[in-house]
This record gives sequence, C-alpha cells and structure tokens, in this order.
Amino acid sequence: MPAPKVLFGFHAVGVRLKTAPASIVEIYVDPTRRDARMKQFLNRAAEAGARVIEADAQRLMKLCGSAGHQGVVARVQALEGVRTLDELLDDLQEQGAVPLLLVLDGVTDPHNLGACLRVADGAGAHAVIAPKDHAAGINATVAKVASGAAETVPYFMVTNLARTLGELKERGIWVVGASDDAEQTLYDVDLAMATALVLGAEGPGMRQLTRKTCDALVRIPMMGAVESLNVSVASGVCLYEARRQRGVLRGV
Repeated sequence: MPAPKVLFGFHAVGVRLKTAPASIVEIYVDPTRRDARMKQFLNRAAEAGARVIEADAQRLMKLCGSAGHQGVVARVQALEGVRTLDELLDDLQEQGAVPLLLVLDGVTDPHNLGACLRVADGAGAHAVIAPKDHAAGINATVAKVASGAAETVPYFMVTNLARTLGELKERGIWVVGASDDAEQTLYDVDLAMATALVLGAEGPGMRQLTRKTCDALVRIPMMGAVESLNVSVASGVCLYEARRQRGVLRGV
C-alpha cells in the first residue's frame, strides 16, 4: 500500500470527508480555532467517524509545508481511480459520452494547476493532461487550491505530449489550441464534438511542437488593455464555452 499523502484546508479535506471518509487516516486540527466553520467541520468529521488530533500551528505547518492550512491537515490514503488515459477514453466510449479534455503545456505553478483543476471540475471536463517534464505535479498546495478537484478530476502526466495529442486525434478527438495570434476566435469553432483544449503557460504559451500538432488554433477576444489572461481563467473561458455549446447544440 502506498504511503499516506497530505491534504490541507477546509475544502480539500472536506471533499475527502464527503467522498471517501474511510480513506482518511487522521485529521489534525488547530484547537485555538473555535469559529463556526471549524465547529461545522468537526461535526462532519465526527459524523464520518474520522480520527481527529489536536495540533498547534507549528506542527500543522510542518505536516503540510504551508502556512495556508486554515487549521486543518489530514493524512489520507491515495484513492484508486482510472489508471491510464486510454482506460478513461475507453470508458467514455462505452458510456457514449463526448470527451472534453483540458491539456496544459508547460504550466509549472502549483497554484495555477490547482485553479485549472478546480475549473475543470466545475465545467465537467473528463480529465486534465500535462507533460511529465516542465509541468507541476499534484502536491498538497495543488490540492488546497483545487478545493477538492484534485480528488475528482483525473490528472495524467504523459511522457510525450505531442504523441499523446496525436493519439487523441486518432480516436477522433479534435485538438484545439489557444493562441493569442490565432485568426479565428474561440466562438468561431464547434466545441460540441469530442475536444481537447490545449493551453500553454503564461508568457511562452504552447511549445512549437504542441502548436503544430493542434487541428485548430483559436484566441480569446481581449477587449481591454491587457493582452492575455491567466491560464486558469483562460481554461475556464474555453471549457465553459464548450459546455455552453454542448448544452445548446446537444441538450447535454
């Protein structure tokens, strides 16, 4: 059995309490927090039968490596989920679902990754894909920012992103990249079909090979003085446009 991992913050630990309470080894809480939010959290932990241990702020920070723990840190067992991207896509095909994937090329900031996972969960994306190199992995900070979405959205780190995009295309998934210099806008293309939306890091954007692998490039219209959006905001704009089109065009 793999070693327990750490979650911290009310949202991240609260989602695990709701979805898989049996996987929680123990929860550490700051006894000096006596506010309504902590009382409500402790009631939920008690109802779930979780083991709760009091710990001071210094110990909490040592456990999770961050001062942003909000007085709540948990040690949890890893959840068994979909093991590979191919398995996920096979399952979607069997279910008759239309894939909606978010691909992040070169997003190394854990706060950005956490925010992207959160918006992917909200928009109903089936998975987030990133390269193993030059990309953030899932850690306690990502889980905290994701507010539970790191537990619900499959995150696949692949060895060769361009090759993975090629394999998605072979499965009939349209690969659409977001680029500031694209001629057509996000609103000019059909995202109701099986789609993988590709976004690069702020500044450099997508790598050239990733860009060349895309079936189409689109831009988000910018009406003000700023030239681009944060990658998590851009992910939300793109994913929710895909969701809007699917709701209008396909009734899903």
